[in-house]
Amino acid sequence: MNVVKNVLGRIFALWALSMFIISLIPVVLICWPMGLWPEPQRSKMFHPVIVAWMKFWFVATGIKRVFKGEENFKSGENYIVVCNHNSYMDVPLTSPGIPGPNKTIAKVEIAKVPVFGLMYKRGSVLVDRKSDESRKRSYSKMKEVLQSGLHMCIYPEGTRNQSAQPIQRFHDGAFRLAVDTKKPILPAVIFYTARVLPRHKSFYFWPHRVEMHFLPPVDPASMSVAELKEEVFHIMKDYYVAHNQ
Repeated sequence: MNVVKNVLGRIFALWALSMFIISLIPVVLICWPMGLWPEPQRSKMFHPVIVAWMKFWFVATGIKRVFKGEENFKSGENYIVVCNHNSYMDVPLTSPGIPGPNKTIAKVEIAKVPVFGLMYKRGSVLVDRKSDESRKRSYSKMKEVLQSGLHMCIYPEGTRNQSAQPIQRFHDGAFRLAVDTKKPILPAVIFYTARVLPRHKSFYFWPHRVEMHFLPPVDPASMSVAELKEEVFHIMKDYYVAHNQ
């Protein structure tokens, strides 16, 4: 049974990759001219295209997406959306899944990938984690994103969770940003993406339901960075443990 599943997983991976590449071409042609527009107009134009693209891709690859708690996004407000990070599948789920235009903090290396790098840069604030100067620039850029009315999506674990813990301990960045900008943190808990792209298997893809639950926002007022980080961590960890099946 495991042998059959491993073979099927690699066939599904080839199909998913093919669908991604084929659908990427028209999306790039649509989005290329958007570079002529300044922000935030560029992101407002870009977001519905990515939503449509990923809706097609998830359907084509047999993955059902479930979103809950979208009512926690209030009209006219923008948020720092913090997500747990289990898999490379998290990124195509989160950015188009967040209601409204947004940017994600992302590694600069992936922006160098031909063709896809253009799309990646459109939706991201890029950071070179090895460079202190790059981290400072990305922090300033994230402030600008929030000031322009866009949501900012951050994975506070910093990298994919490969531990035995439900959620890894958080870094300070997202919470310092909230305290500095006075923008609320909106926790988002992701389920089952590691079943689609398991961490321990290469070139393997298994269709499975994935979910993203948006929780009520947390106001950073009167809290320190450490207090805010600790409160959001426990909210997300407790929710994950209670709802993971």
